[in-house]
Amino acid sequence: MLELRPNCECCDCDLAPDSREAMICSFECTFCADCARDALHGVCPNCGGGLVRRPVRPAAKLATHPASTRRVVKAHGCAS
Repeated sequence: MLELRPNCECCDCDLAPDSREAMICSFECTFCADCARDALHGVCPNCGGGLVRRPVRPAAKLATHPASTRRVVKAHGCAS
């Protein structure tokens, strides 16, 4: 099950579990759509994999399988 991390690793903006702006790689590194597009050009800086839109977990399932609250942030952000 996906963690649904709460923030962008680059700019630390909040990403709600139902956000259509959250992008992930196959390792669940999480970025906002702006950083994924503008700074990362669709490539994860951690693993080199592609970034795709994160699926949205139905609200009813969030009650029993909540999103993560663990924030992950790159120490120096992401270079453009």
